[in-house]
Amino acid sequence: MTHMNYTEASPAPAARTSSRDRAVAVWLLACCALVFAVVVVGGITRLTRSGLSIVEWQPIVGVLPPLDEAAWQEVFRKYQQTPEYRVVNPDMSLAGFKSIFWWEYFHRLLGRLIGAAFLLPLLWFALRGRIARALTWKLAGIFALGALQGALGWYMVQSGLVDNPRVSQYRLTAHLGIAFLIFAAMLWIALDLLFPRASRASTVADGLRRFAVALAVLVFVMALSGGLVAGIRAGLAYNSFPLMNGHVVPPGIFALEPWYLNFFSNMATVQFDHRLIAWLLVFLVPWFWLRVRREAASRRARLAADLLLAMLALQIALGIATLLLAVPVALAGAHQAGALLVFGSALLAAHSLR
Repeated sequence: MTHMNYTEASPAPAARTSSRDRAVAVWLLACCALVFAVVVVGGITRLTRSGLSIVEWQPIVGVLPPLDEAAWQEVFRKYQQTPEYRVVNPDMSLAGFKSIFWWEYFHRLLGRLIGAAFLLPLLWFALRGRIARALTWKLAGIFALGALQGALGWYMVQSGLVDNPRVSQYRLTAHLGIAFLIFAAMLWIALDLLFPRASRASTVADGLRRFAVALAVLVFVMALSGGLVAGIRAGLAYNSFPLMNGHVVPPGIFALEPWYLNFFSNMATVQFDHRLIAWLLVFLVPWFWLRVRREAASRRARLAADLLLAMLALQIALGIATLLLAVPVALAGAHQAGALLVFGSALLAAHSLR
């Protein structure tokens, strides 16, 4: 092979990542880790029925928990006025209230920490000229999305403080979905900074790139369907696998009127849809993995495909165990964490093939 032929056959040299870009990327990845933590704590807060324990939204003064007995009695008195206390926990003591209060308190505290951990470095990087103007606007948009997330979280809690001691599954799913979008935006920008696009076009087929993006979208949809499952507690029904109480398609799947409500409020339909998306991923992700192996994909793309396959296998196992054991808190929390890990793996695969 001549020198010219060797050059043409070699992969495109990777673009260099500056120390400035690397610092911004590390900051964003740290923020991704915080979002992951708040999603996991949020899941445990929901599973322990702790989310309605704090009945006021106080973004500033709410940073401090009750500091003496009188303060504890006051927040407990406010909780005693809620439907959840009257219907679900009428015999709850102050000690029992504290056990649910702390989960919601740490969930909200993590949300505030994420806001500070994102905004303060953003201002520092921007004022020192460490990030380009276009990127500054993108990051400002992520911060605005985070502010919307905080407001939506309170809007979600409000839905459980009126008559029914259960938050709206629509607001819960939207709250979860925005968390995933914030995570995705920060991760994608961090990967852009760490792995700039090569100067020459990739040899990977466009179809494989679209396949990777479609998988990431499908995982996101599966997470949203999981939010609906959690919102109506559909995981407590049909605790068998692979059939749903002996049925491939459970009876009563269109029992509600109008018909479209079944996709959001019918336990049978919501759980069936969640399982169906999982089955699709069980077939599509190994197919994607094989295609990455067969095509001239980069080493990073192959590693990302390996990770996606492994994370999906773990997530499916967690989902089945959570279902069969009727949603124990530890397993269900791990399952929610797994959803974000699968989503992150899908984003890594899609980015590596861009």
